[in-house]
Amino acid sequence: MLRIAALLFASCLSLAHAADYPAAREADYVLRDFKFASGEKLPELRLHYRTIGTLQRDANGRALNAVLILHGTGGSGAQFLRPDFADELFVPGGVLDATRYFIVLPDNVGHGGSSKPSDGLRAKFPRYGYRDMIVSQQRLLAEGLGIDHLRLVMGTSMGGMHSWLWGEMYPQFVDALLPLASLPTQISGRNRVWRRVIIDAIRDDPQWHNGNYTAQPQSLRTAQQMLFLMGSNPIVRQQSMPTLSASDQVLDASVRTSMQTTDANDVLYQLEASWDYDPGPALEKIAAPLLAINFADDLINPPELGILEREIKRVPRGRAITIPLSDETRGHGTHTIAKVWQGELRELLRSSEPKTP
Repeated sequence: MLRIAALLFASCLSLAHAADYPAAREADYVLRDFKFASGEKLPELRLHYRTIGTLQRDANGRALNAVLILHGTGGSGAQFLRPDFADELFVPGGVLDATRYFIVLPDNVGHGGSSKPSDGLRAKFPRYGYRDMIVSQQRLLAEGLGIDHLRLVMGTSMGGMHSWLWGEMYPQFVDALLPLASLPTQISGRNRVWRRVIIDAIRDDPQWHNGNYTAQPQSLRTAQQMLFLMGSNPIVRQQSMPTLSASDQVLDASVRTSMQTTDANDVLYQLEASWDYDPGPALEKIAAPLLAINFADDLINPPELGILEREIKRVPRGRAITIPLSDETRGHGTHTIAKVWQGELRELLRSSEPKTP
């Protein structure tokens, strides 16, 4: 999910755990001498993660009930603990009932509690891409948690894009895939333009000092304004910002809050990480059942492009739906409002249930 979606619901994350599902356990796992696709290396790549529930294995030790949930650009695994997501899915009887599933919520490279530029390396941090992120996710599972198989990979926005690539890079590792709010094609068109606006604003800012600033450059404000613009649908925005004065107040308040918790180098790297995203050439390699869910009011992935409907035909066991605009949808951010799409997830899990010998 985009940073703005995480910020819109930050107040939810501050609430004490109250829902009827097991509390999340947090830890770090360090990958030694991690080599990035760029050829750069880190002696230690730290991956922060959360788990909920208990891992189950069959008689041969194979993981049976692990679910990997992947966040979007600027977010972290913590965003999935908000009521609109966890209190719908993880509770007893929920689609991802945490007494039945072992849920893994990693912070991706460059995000949350994982290694990122603002830890100290700044612009000397290795250039990472989506495939680096996915390799690190798989190693966290296999090496850190002893998970050799996943019941489900699902993700929101960037995490949705990762879900497509998971199906291509590790086709036998997963039983089902659920990419939310994403397209199986290179970042291009308007989606590339708004990212370039932010990237160029930061890189061309004299206050950026090639990443070696002592105070956050003012271009970070431009970045947060653009993220705010892209994160919801126009109807919701008009309802919450019905006058010129109200619009300025809401925008300024959101940007002011986000400026306190974000870093320009981190944002720059996060947006540039999509440089290697292009699942298009290998869609036929996806072996697992895949259900792609997009939203009609998503400004980032507008349905009128027709890309999802065209490309899903190349996925052997793929299906795609676009959920119409409603009072419950919130544009791109609908990907974390589980009540809108959880019925489709339930059906995906039912139809992809592994056959017992």
